[in-house]
Amino acid sequence: MKTQLLIATPEHDYAEHLSNTLAEKHSDAICAVVCSDAENLRELLQARKFDIALFDESMVDSANLNSVKLPLVLWNENEAAYGISCDIKRIRKYQRISVMVSALLELYSKAQTAERGMSMNRARITAVWSPMGGAGKTTVALAYSAGKVSEGRQVLYLDMEPFSSVDVYFTGKGRGLSAVFEMLESGEGNVEILARSLRKQDGHNDIAYLCSPENFDDMNILSPENTAVLIDACAGVADELVIDMSGICDDRARKIFDLADKILLVIDPSHTSQIKLFQFLSQNSVFQRIKNKTTLVANKGAVVKEQYVDTIVCLPMIQSTDSVMVYKTLSGYRFDA
Repeated sequence: MKTQLLIATPEHDYAEHLSNTLAEKHSDAICAVVCSDAENLRELLQARKFDIALFDESMVDSANLNSVKLPLVLWNENEAAYGISCDIKRIRKYQRISVMVSALLELYSKAQTAERGMSMNRARITAVWSPMGGAGKTTVALAYSAGKVSEGRQVLYLDMEPFSSVDVYFTGKGRGLSAVFEMLESGEGNVEILARSLRKQDGHNDIAYLCSPENFDDMNILSPENTAVLIDACAGVADELVIDMSGICDDRARKIFDLADKILLVIDPSHTSQIKLFQFLSQNSVFQRIKNKTTLVANKGAVVKEQYVDTIVCLPMIQSTDSVMVYKTLSGYRFDA
């Protein structure tokens, strides 16, 4: 559901620029309404309620703040304060709009009550897993993500490994999963809105992602229950959610398997990979639960000797040390075949 935003300022040029940019670049998250007159503002707030309102300092006195969940004052740091109540939070008026949107949604997420249960507009969830490290799981996850972007889908890549690969493939910095973990631990706030505020967009391929945790222990202590809440929240902010999983088949992994609509099981040509795959398929009861939604991905030119699952995708060996180039090349292969 979109966040309803009111922009109340007599500065027509500012309001027009802000509302147009929101409509052009952030329409998936925010629906903005502009009001430039004090009398109209009073009538508007009597007629409807807003999630967030940005008030020019000169218009705060005309506002019924009971009609707004999160009232904020547009603060021009180059001008003297108008004498507003210190109870009303301020936000910088002149700043990069993408930064402002992130700040608005994060503030609003903390003002909201916690919500549980799967989102109404739930993304298709694809989990990428391998029983061993080095099989190319992250490469496959990113290739699959890039392929979905090329189909016109909004994709969120979620790295659930203790040692994240996000910093290897993406350059964006800022608050990320650690902020989500803090909210999950406190049990207060709306995780979906927070996830929407924290997501970054890769400038090269339009894959959205959350920055890596500040401490790898944050991921290690995440419970299966909070894992489900995190995935539910992320599934509400994209069309496709791609989860790059840890290689451990623990309770948290089982929870992800259960929530996933599709599972990509990645192997490579090594003898070790083949042995671990056989152990998982033949000795682990988990596989019988997920077999019908699992695609076996034979990566790096691996040859599958036995048809373990109904769907198999064979990827070629690409000789390159450029990991970004490799996953972009593989993004042209169909993983839904």
